[in-house]
Amino acid sequence: MQYDVIVIGSGPGGYVAAIRCAQLGLKTAVIEKYSTFGGTCLNVGCIPSKALLDSSEHYHNAAHSFEAHGISLSNLKVDMKKMIARKDDVINQNTAGITYLFKKNKVESFQGIGSFVDKNTIKITKEDGTSEQITGKNVIIATGSKPTSLPFLPVDKKRIITSTEALNLTEIPKHLIVIGGGVIGLELGSVYARLGSKVSVVEFAKSIIGTMDGGLGKELQRVLKKSVGMEFYTGHKVTGATAKGKTVTVTAENPKGEIISLEGDYCIVAVGRTAYTENLGLENIGITVEERGKKITVNDHLETIVPGVYAIGDVVKGAMLAHKAEDEGIFVAERIVGQKPHIDYNLIPGVVYTWPEVASVGKTEEQLKEAGVKYKTGSFSFKASGRAKASMDTDGFVKILADAETDEVIGVHMIGPRAADMIAEAVVAMEYRASAEDIGRICHAHPTYTEAIKEAALAATANRAIHA
Repeated sequence: MQYDVIVIGSGPGGYVAAIRCAQLGLKTAVIEKYSTFGGTCLNVGCIPSKALLDSSEHYHNAAHSFEAHGISLSNLKVDMKKMIARKDDVINQNTAGITYLFKKNKVESFQGIGSFVDKNTIKITKEDGTSEQITGKNVIIATGSKPTSLPFLPVDKKRIITSTEALNLTEIPKHLIVIGGGVIGLELGSVYARLGSKVSVVEFAKSIIGTMDGGLGKELQRVLKKSVGMEFYTGHKVTGATAKGKTVTVTAENPKGEIISLEGDYCIVAVGRTAYTENLGLENIGITVEERGKKITVNDHLETIVPGVYAIGDVVKGAMLAHKAEDEGIFVAERIVGQKPHIDYNLIPGVVYTWPEVASVGKTEEQLKEAGVKYKTGSFSFKASGRAKASMDTDGFVKILADAETDEVIGVHMIGPRAADMIAEAVVAMEYRASAEDIGRICHAHPTYTEAIKEAALAATANRAIHA
């Protein structure tokens, strides 16, 4: 065999798996079909969207908050070309970083589409049509996902677009219609709402971010409506979308069964993502994919039905999250060399990078009620936080769920400033099976946003929050 491990795909799961394999002394190769490494996350997902979210937040604060801070501006305007150029520079810095890490760790890379000839032989088809083959003892499939398409919603990539095209608009939409009230739709909707677009979100479920704790969706919808004027059509079933000239018309059925119509100049279809498992030649080694979602079935060790062939990240069960894929990449690398790593899927945090940010880990109240688990809850509002008052970020709250008998923390849900960073404290606490009282007795620096976690823990312990 030429390699100990061949990784197909260089997104967060693939490139992290490759680096960890190399660290463990395995001769490793990576196959990437695009000209840059990093997959969806670095090129058209996590990183560029955060760059635009950051830029748009700066503009929104300058337009709406600076005056209160005693800062006066005039002739404030958005240069979309420069904003997009900065976003592209951020992408280039990150993808170049992976190129450096591959060289540092002696990971060999190939550009082209990787497909199975047999379980140890991978054919690499290049852009010019030529091909070559490499062999490896183990193969890790890390090909990620792509935006889900709906048969009655044809995407033309001009007016009816996906998240990929939304990251490269050269103008600020007058009215942006977002189909899907999940993470992707809300983040991109936030970008353009902050820049001045009218944004309408159409969601089939009764609430936005429906997979998270119900209280988070209610609060986020309230705040986005208040802060940037976003409109929400929850419980609406989209029936079609058509583009004519510069106008997009979206039709939907409301909860009463009536048809409504929305007209805008752009429409983002953000109804989820589907595993990218085409062109892998899986049929050549006897692997089939699920009919819905196109995911690959794996065992608890992330190994497929074919020994030595593994799959990680968006192409397997579970949340489609970059950090989940990274952990799985490390898990597989360590399994290959005989180590015994573990992943607790209950403790993989979820984040929505709107403002305020939303973050969650563990069980939701809805899940605990359905399972009949007796629990207690403690909440603390950022309105009572000294640090939040100083920064004018008083929307949101922290909620801690603890076992009614043992006081062990079993869920933490927060919406507020820097929640994406603060959730790590909850993950650490839950990894070591901390009680609410444990968190409440830890000294938190003052004034910080994280004091809200301590106060929520005190509230859950015995209703003894100090500042509530």
